[in-house]
Amino acid sequence: MYPFSHIRTNLPALVALVLGSGFAALSAFALWHLRVNAIDSQTRELSVLSLALSDEINRGLQGAEVGMHAMQLELGEGRLPTTGAEAERALRIRAELMPLVRTLWLVNRDGRTLSASDKTPAPDLRSFSPAVERLDDAIAVSRPFVDTSAQESLVALCVRFAGAAGESDGWILAAIPANDLRGAFSVASQAPDARMAVFRNDGVRLAGSIVATPTLDEASRAQRLATAQTMELRRFRDGSERLVGVRSLSRYGLTLMLTRDLDAVLASWREFARVAAMGIALILAIIAASVYWVQHANRRHAEARRALQATLARTSRLESLGTLAGGVAHDFNNVLAAILGFGEMARDSAPQNSDQARQLDNVLQATLRGKALVERILAFSRGGARTSTVFELEPVVEEVLTLLAASLPPGVVLERGFDAPDARLRGDPTQVFEAVMNLCTNAMQAMPGGGMLSVQLVRVRVTEPRLLSHAQLSAGNYLTLTVADQGSGITPEVMERLFEPFFTTRSAHAGTGLGLAVVHGVMAEFGGAIDVQSTPGQGARFALYLPECADTLDAPADLQKVAPSGAGQIILVVDDDPALVALAVEMLQGLGYTPDAYSDPLAAQQALREAPQRFAAVITDEVMPGLSGTQLTADLRIHAPSLPVLLISGYGGAALASRAAAAGVTRVLAKPLQRAELARALAEVLR
Repeated sequence: MYPFSHIRTNLPALVALVLGSGFAALSAFALWHLRVNAIDSQTRELSVLSLALSDEINRGLQGAEVGMHAMQLELGEGRLPTTGAEAERALRIRAELMPLVRTLWLVNRDGRTLSASDKTPAPDLRSFSPAVERLDDAIAVSRPFVDTSAQESLVALCVRFAGAAGESDGWILAAIPANDLRGAFSVASQAPDARMAVFRNDGVRLAGSIVATPTLDEASRAQRLATAQTMELRRFRDGSERLVGVRSLSRYGLTLMLTRDLDAVLASWREFARVAAMGIALILAIIAASVYWVQHANRRHAEARRALQATLARTSRLESLGTLAGGVAHDFNNVLAAILGFGEMARDSAPQNSDQARQLDNVLQATLRGKALVERILAFSRGGARTSTVFELEPVVEEVLTLLAASLPPGVVLERGFDAPDARLRGDPTQVFEAVMNLCTNAMQAMPGGGMLSVQLVRVRVTEPRLLSHAQLSAGNYLTLTVADQGSGITPEVMERLFEPFFTTRSAHAGTGLGLAVVHGVMAEFGGAIDVQSTPGQGARFALYLPECADTLDAPADLQKVAPSGAGQIILVVDDDPALVALAVEMLQGLGYTPDAYSDPLAAQQALREAPQRFAAVITDEVMPGLSGTQLTADLRIHAPSLPVLLISGYGGAALASRAAAAGVTRVLAKPLQRAELARALAEVLR
């Protein structure tokens, strides 16, 4: 029973194997039959063409021979002089009347020319075959020779003549253009691979384009060519295989040969065979796939179930990472809030124009840049307005290079060159910082074995529109920031998708593919353009064209701008971070308000329920244990529908905005919060 069961189990595979093998064998036989038919068809066509051409050439040579025989009679009867001007004139008249003939000569037994129809030198009598001394009624053909005056290849025919009484015997020579021996071949055959040649029986080629000869034995070649009336497939000495048609012109000791390249003859068949083979392969693949599907359905089902579980696990991990990133960003924003708040207070206490004031300004600027970076990480798809200020470009680039210099990989050398003093831009300096950082990071990653990382900044005046690799650059004044590396370069395929979001050539753990997409977005916001030049194996060069701004720099005193002061109003503050609660208390007191702070949101909720009219406004964090800011606001609206609420959060985006609006929040502010921003917001909601 077991062998029979085993056969039944594998029966579909056996049936498919038999059917597939039979189908493949039948298809191969049909293709071979088509190949034979294609060769036979071309063989018949070539045979007919060779017959027509040999008949045309034979008739042309017979016409010339008839004329030469007529001259034999005239010479024998003394009606045609052999020397002098009269003889030359007579030869010219007869050359014009004879078909194919270009020139006529009368040559004596010593090989001296007696007279000729033109100035063309007569060919050497030793070049004729058969030898002229053995001629009787036969006709001899010379090797090809060149008419130097017309730069044309000629072939001569030769017959013996007997002079009249008292005159010597000699030979009549008639020159025929070698190309005329090809007849109407160029018109009759339109195939570009078709070739034709005319040979003497001793193998000398008289006319035509066939240079290589078939691989025949040298001793038997002349005999075979002389007697051949064949059409067959032969291999030539240059390794090619061709269809060869041979026709003999025995009267003149000539052989006509026509050839066609076998590869060209079978080109259509090969294309059909390729398509047929693809079709056969597709059918066999379908059969195999069907058998595989029937035999392994359960296994595929199990694999699909495991794949689904793996997908769910990956989705769960991504959700966990998203939650973790939000929590980390929230805590990081709390740290930035403390740095920014206490830094502003320390700046107020620092003497004006002192080193301490300058250093604190740098701290505050770096904190604001960190705030913008965190906001972009968490809310990249949210968009929104960016800050627009006039700033110097060189310090921003210097800051990037200073950060990179401390972490350059081994073997990477940083080269910088700035030739644009006081260069200014209008926009968000944080965006430029990101763009330069992304380009430099990509450049370092492209040089794992080391190399030169070059960062250059120059002024460029573009007088007319210029087409760059990825944009059209309008005329104007630009600051050109160039980042070049000596890495592996960029292939044309990658170049086409270089700035697509999430496209990357690195491994899954080496980046998200957003870096260059951010660079492209930054350039679009600044109204600039990008030019990328790269050759695989020779590094890459990114040039950022940023429109230069001629406006004056915005005063950094914006950080110390006097904010609107309060009049002692009581502001309820809720935050689960004691450090931020202490910061808010000190900041509100400095602004002229009376803070009532809670680090426990439930205690703050109880205070609001008991006496909501006591407070002028509420400042609350969103993410707190036990009770969120929006939940606190929704509960407050039951007891104090019009009490202003400022919700502060480090992340949330559009979802938070929607949730806050539904809860009745007056305004949403982003962490870390500047004192001036808080003062303006309180003044507006309390107005």
